[in-house]
Amino acid sequence: MLIKRSEARAGRQRLAAAYAGLSSGGLDRRAFLKQAGVTGVGLSALGAIPLTTMRPAAAGPVNHAEPVTRVKNICTHCSVGCTVTAEVQNGVWVGQEPSWDSPINRGTHCAKGASVREIVHGQRRTKYPMKLVGGQWQRMSWDAALTEIADKLMAVRQASGPDSVFWLGSAKFSNEGSYLYRKMAAFWGTNSVDHQARICHSTTVAGVANTWGYGAMTNSYNDIRNAKTMIIMGGNPAEAHPVSLQHVLSGKEQNRANLIVIDPRFTRTAAHATEYVRIRPGTDIPIIWGLLWHIFQNNWEDKDFIRQRVYGMDEVRAEVAKWTPAEVERVAGVPEAQMRKVAELFATQKPSTLIWCMGATQKTVGTANVRAYSILLLATGNVGSAGAGANIFRGHCNVQGATDFGLDVTSLPAYYGLDANAWRHWSRVWGVSYESMVARFDSQTMMETPGIPTTRYFDAVTMPVNAQTGLAQRDNLKAMVVFGHGGNTVTRMPEAVKGLEKLDLLVVADPHPTSFAVMSERKDNTYLLPICSQFETEGTRTSSNRSIQWGFKVVNPIFESKDDYEAMYRLCGAIDAAAAKRNMTFRMQAEIFAPLEVIDNRPTPESILREINRGAISTGYTGQSPERMKLHMQHQDKFDLVTLRARDDAPESIRGDFYGLPWPCWGKPEWRHPGTHILYNTNLHVKQGGGTFRARFGVERNGVSLLADGSYSQGSELTDGYPEFTTAVMARLGWDAELTAAEKASIQAQGGSASWATDLSMGIIRVTMDHGVMAYGNAKARANAWNLPDPIPVHREPIYTPRTDLIAQYPTLPDRRAFRLPHLGQSVQNRAKDLAPNFPIILTSGRLVEYEGGGEETRSNPWLAELQQDMFVEINPRDASARNIRDGSWVLVNGPEMPQGKATRMKALVTERVGPGVAFMPFHFAGWFMQEDQRSKYPQGADPIVLGESVNAITTYGYDPVTFMQEAKVTLCQIRAA
Repeated sequence: MLIKRSEARAGRQRLAAAYAGLSSGGLDRRAFLKQAGVTGVGLSALGAIPLTTMRPAAAGPVNHAEPVTRVKNICTHCSVGCTVTAEVQNGVWVGQEPSWDSPINRGTHCAKGASVREIVHGQRRTKYPMKLVGGQWQRMSWDAALTEIADKLMAVRQASGPDSVFWLGSAKFSNEGSYLYRKMAAFWGTNSVDHQARICHSTTVAGVANTWGYGAMTNSYNDIRNAKTMIIMGGNPAEAHPVSLQHVLSGKEQNRANLIVIDPRFTRTAAHATEYVRIRPGTDIPIIWGLLWHIFQNNWEDKDFIRQRVYGMDEVRAEVAKWTPAEVERVAGVPEAQMRKVAELFATQKPSTLIWCMGATQKTVGTANVRAYSILLLATGNVGSAGAGANIFRGHCNVQGATDFGLDVTSLPAYYGLDANAWRHWSRVWGVSYESMVARFDSQTMMETPGIPTTRYFDAVTMPVNAQTGLAQRDNLKAMVVFGHGGNTVTRMPEAVKGLEKLDLLVVADPHPTSFAVMSERKDNTYLLPICSQFETEGTRTSSNRSIQWGFKVVNPIFESKDDYEAMYRLCGAIDAAAAKRNMTFRMQAEIFAPLEVIDNRPTPESILREINRGAISTGYTGQSPERMKLHMQHQDKFDLVTLRARDDAPESIRGDFYGLPWPCWGKPEWRHPGTHILYNTNLHVKQGGGTFRARFGVERNGVSLLADGSYSQGSELTDGYPEFTTAVMARLGWDAELTAAEKASIQAQGGSASWATDLSMGIIRVTMDHGVMAYGNAKARANAWNLPDPIPVHREPIYTPRTDLIAQYPTLPDRRAFRLPHLGQSVQNRAKDLAPNFPIILTSGRLVEYEGGGEETRSNPWLAELQQDMFVEINPRDASARNIRDGSWVLVNGPEMPQGKATRMKALVTERVGPGVAFMPFHFAGWFMQEDQRSKYPQGADPIVLGESVNAITTYGYDPVTFMQEAKVTLCQIRAA
């Protein structure tokens, strides 16, 4: 079943032939590779050319007598965090190695990681600023581009208000770039700032944060080596996160561990499983409740753990009782014997870990799915210890860090939310008055209202403004500034195209043009700004396991590209100049960057990180100073492979640290907190990375205590549950006397009282840690999250489901409102029932090992483009036979929301990977749109090598009610021979 996607020789011939048709000019294969720097030195000398000049596409030979410098940076693809060692000679990146010293990748790379040097040597980048004039791209200078963009932004602001600009950021930013972008949006006066996490793991963050306190992976890739049982559900790490699989498979082999893969599709990960469970797409909750049915029936649950550390499990039992083996098989399609076997393994052969990715999250019930997963871990006592936990494999290289720093429409940096207390805290950190921040917004109400999410930006462009039935803000979105994000990654692409065409202004700042620049029929008021990759700058990024790593600059930015820091600084300066022309007092650059070190129009990442350290108290991003992060990268070889702890032979400056100081790393850097490898681990002292479940939701509910019962971290002086610490709680315990004079003065300057998360002195954290206590409290995890639409997760059929017989019993949620927009549910599902017979195949989507994200970068890489040249749909042999479809033939695929008579065209891969009635497509393709080739719309020479239809031209309406995560995994389609 694991057949190759294309025959190698034929594939190479087709790709070579295709080069001649690219808009960059006719090239034979040899000429193409020569220009790309493959047959010889090629572009290797580009790194030495000054930033202000356009660099030529060829260079002279390298002097091999020059010394070679090795520079460490982090792979810019998935969230595993592999270290790349670049070999640099005379300012030129001439060679690459996977870093043997890294405890994460240990000398290995996947296909994408092995080819990252091409990102810096690639000819298919955006080389200089451009604008679209009458449908043609025209070159311009940075100064001219920023002046025009700023003038247009200020015109929109004056006419329609600050909320009419959407700031779309990136999981490719460094932590410092993410933080700066969120700060920039705040000073602009809007909360409509988002990034890729909205469409990958926003439901994870909401689900786990509403269960035990923080919205992140609890353990690590390395710690999976300790597991005895692993369930991978809704994830395919063999393709999406290949290097992570070395930790999974090592654990499987060394521990003789059970590896259970639950997925609608027999993936490359499933090929390694000891047990594969095929389910009907969209039935995650029935499966989890079905496992718990067996666990409760056989008394396999961890009763002591539940009693001490879990609230609301009795309500879960009541829901689980409905999911008998017969009902699970009827709804999800899994037989009783297999369910019982998996349940027994997970509950009794511990420690057990549950690993998930976007197969779980990209659903209309994404948050509920994550909550169910978390409850399974709680019921079996598999949280807060080695080998256990929620190992959540996130997508892009810094999607964790970008989320942590507030590229999210619901929060300021470090998950502080949007209420007045949150704004007052960050105003103090930024050195401005709270009142001045309020004045930047349309109103205080809008300042505290979540913004427009990226999954619905186009609806906010086209929908009528009406607080009850339409868009609830002063005016529609009129302008969009996009840093590092693809346009083909949102569902309902036909509607997205309409929204883009109606915008007054579109700015795309990226190393590549991206599909945003070409997927509509825009003719004017579209700008491209060339941004360099993270290999051409420096800063930190946070891996999925919360480890933070410093990436050192490999070479200077190529062509006329600039890094995110300089681009944002100069854009803010241009906005200030545009405001001055209008005699406005509005200022951004001076106030945003005043606390930071700025050298040559570029704020330094070190100074940005120090500002983060001062303010990101609630998540413990305070101990990771630039100096500590650089030391970890310099001494990677001193960290243990499994525990991630620096060994006794490590330099004193890092001895005892966990690699990357995974957050929370409490207090000031000089306190030398080691970071937290495993969240909520009561087996360690809080000063050594121990912790408890966070007390975020009060101390009791309906007369029942929400605080832990007889469970506490090692060495704690409080041997029972306790609430979050404030100055008042400190005073009741008499611990306030232990605050220093400086700490007391700082608290007094804040008004005389503070909570642990807003105490800029960090004195409360210092004193509580001295007593072995967590400043954030010691609570029970919540099996019942009463603030969510479904406090106990319940199964809800996908909006577009072929099982229309189940809708009456398991309907989606009623229509409602959220994020300033209407959110439709049952009204769409009721209409969809009538369409289902015409679209009998369930369509799901996922990743390939060759490409990443929207694919513009990886499909522009000749090494990766060679590997997968066609967009395809996997179809079961039974369905293919019924439609007279042969493997490798062209097919037409359409969906229930596509315009009448329209369809997408792609190759068929006939395979038993998918079951009858199910089809799979990768989501990395763009450049074709409903059978129309869009290559001519790219700037000359910047079109990706490989183009293809996007699965999101077919995907349909459907959003998670908590986060507006899109439904990307379960919809309907029809497939026919072309």
